[in-house]
Amino acid sequence: MILPIAKLPSKVLRKETEEIVFPLKKDIKRLVLDMLETVKKADGIGLAAPQVSKSLNMALIYLTESGVPPFMLFNPRIIKASKQTVEIEEGCLSMPGVFGLVERPKKITVEAEDLEGKTITLTDDGWIARVMQHEIDHLNQTLIIDKFKNITKGEELLTKYSEKK
Repeated sequence: MILPIAKLPSKVLRKETEEIVFPLKKDIKRLVLDMLETVKKADGIGLAAPQVSKSLNMALIYLTESGVPPFMLFNPRIIKASKQTVEIEEGCLSMPGVFGLVERPKKITVEAEDLEGKTITLTDDGWIARVMQHEIDHLNQTLIIDKFKNITKGEELLTKYSEKK
């Protein structure tokens, strides 16, 4: 089932996420499939559970166009990040039409659980690293709007997405 994507100023995007416990319950397994359908339909490259209004510590990486099979990260954490950084334009399904330059570590190592609850460690210095950082930010209540060095497109939409403090 395709799920609605939460957009700013939705409060769920700033809510703390709950750790995933294993073995996965039926509703979590169903959510994984629904997130996969949702990211495909939205033409996205990643999707975190808060973006589908679930405050759960899980994210989907969807880089099939780059030849990477889709994979889930449960309870992910960045355990190592390079000092070298890269500045790239990013967008977000929770802020459609807004893009900006975001500086992130070039290379990271992430530790997470897979679908079976087995601990996995992933190290990358390309698109996978970039997307993992973006999605892990979502799980930590951080959005690209918090990291923009400058907005490259869609500045006129910011008032639509502004959060009332």
